[in-house]
Amino acid sequence: MGIFQRLCCSWKLLQGVRLSSRNSYSHNYSSFSKSVDPSNPSYSTSFLTHGIHVFECPDAVGIVAKLSDCIASRGGNILAADVFVPQNKPVLYSRNVFVFDPVTWPRMQMEEDFLRISKTFNAVRSVIRVPALDPKYKMAILASNRDHCVIDLLHGWQDGRLPLDITCVISTHYRGPESEVIRFLEMHGVPYYYLRTTAENKREEEILELVQNTDFLILSSFFLRSYGKDIINIHHGLLPSFGGSNPSKQALDAGVKLIGATSHFVTEGLEAGPIIEQMVETVTHRDNLQSFVQKSENLEKQCLSSAIRSYCELRVLPYEEKKTLVF
Repeated sequence: MGIFQRLCCSWKLLQGVRLSSRNSYSHNYSSFSKSVDPSNPSYSTSFLTHGIHVFECPDAVGIVAKLSDCIASRGGNILAADVFVPQNKPVLYSRNVFVFDPVTWPRMQMEEDFLRISKTFNAVRSVIRVPALDPKYKMAILASNRDHCVIDLLHGWQDGRLPLDITCVISTHYRGPESEVIRFLEMHGVPYYYLRTTAENKREEEILELVQNTDFLILSSFFLRSYGKDIINIHHGLLPSFGGSNPSKQALDAGVKLIGATSHFVTEGLEAGPIIEQMVETVTHRDNLQSFVQKSENLEKQCLSSAIRSYCELRVLPYEEKKTLVF
């Protein structure tokens, strides 16, 4: 099951308690050293790293205190905390970001400690992520005939902006050997597969074979029922308005003053999956179709990168049937 699907549930009216902003700590999860005064007999050098814990359970008194005490009792320190309880549903959702010393609090012990709390409060989910120690998420790109998002993802992966590994790029559209995408992939040793599809043959079995060792997929607009994990797509329009093809032309014809891009999960309904991220930019009567498209493409790249980072950092939680909560 994908990260989002493992956390999925039906949520109702939103009334959250936000204890910190989503930018309250750095996206850089690299570990750092903490030295103690050598004059102290217990002098030692600790190697601290970041951990993330997401929790879901029936609401009750003392849950946040227990989670905080669990981290503090092992020498950890919470850097950011979010708690959400729907108004009409007694379920608590929390996300904590903390630093800890993996020597004094080994990963296995951490699992046992949080498992104990899970059993105490009958938790539905308790997910731990230690980015510096755990394997990076593996992602495959299912590319269309438009290159701007693919190229931006590849550069984001190369320079470390995206905390993941790209296993391969699969395309249903032919790209020549001199195209920017092909040259980049060859330079960095990323496999590329061209699968020509038709209305009668979507090559689904071959795609599934190529992505079987991935954690999630990006840029696939069609639903792979047998994949069983999350698929994230980007649309160059503000959903649910201006869906389908030519959203920029639709927006221009409608005379809108804001255009945007939408990153969402892929479901069986066309562009009907829960929205993860949306970004907008103003337009005026001086804009034309070309400027609409250019602005939308720039927003697409930013919006998709932001959605992927949120997903990998366990920020994306479900809210009701077709919504998400992003801490």
